[in-house]
Amino acid sequence: MRILFIALAALFLVSCSNSNPEQEMKLSGNVKGLKKGTLLLQKIEDSLLVSVDSVAIDGDPNFTFVEEISSPEVYYLYLRLKDGTLREDRIPFFAEPGEIIINTSLKKFGDDFIINGSENEQALDEYKKLMQRFADRNLDLIKEEFTAQKSENDSLLKAIKRKRTTALSSKYLATVNFALNNKDKEIAPYLLLTEVYDANVKYLDTVYTSLTPKVKDSKYGTLLESFISERKTMKDSL
Repeated sequence: MRILFIALAALFLVSCSNSNPEQEMKLSGNVKGLKKGTLLLQKIEDSLLVSVDSVAIDGDPNFTFVEEISSPEVYYLYLRLKDGTLREDRIPFFAEPGEIIINTSLKKFGDDFIINGSENEQALDEYKKLMQRFADRNLDLIKEEFTAQKSENDSLLKAIKRKRTTALSSKYLATVNFALNNKDKEIAPYLLLTEVYDANVKYLDTVYTSLTPKVKDSKYGTLLESFISERKTMKDSL
């Protein structure tokens, strides 16, 4: 029994020594109004959303997760209510080493939340604000297109469609430029993989080439490299 205890203690010490404090994320926050339930910390592995940790809430709406992040990537905060019901909405956030704080409420979980502490998340917020301008412009053009269809004005309809094509091209170029301006952050390859993956491969290649060595070696950096290689192979086979 004594030998078994010593062996287990040694194994525990080895596992602790293998952890890297520099890669540690401390995620904390508050879910206002939550009395009882379970918060799930999730990420995507092999195209599947999996839970990597959980925290039970029982009276105190504050929570804390400690997770080793080998490479910054998007994680999700998910909520299971006390009756076992899983909320349909999740809180996506860019996980990275350091302290990250997420505050939300039970009533608006997944819809209204504040995230602080993540540089990539801050950059993502800036990108969303930039994209909102294009979304507003596209909505205006959709309304104009609907009016043109009702009036059966073919020439105006063609002009509006050209404007929508131009607006889409501008949106793609804005995303590429945003990635170039954030080449030292993992959000750069992430945006190319999720927002403009079907853009001309030369633009993807331009951004990848500009990435810092650290970002190239990140999860999204290596995925982007593989994706570009696949795109080039497909192009050569045509």
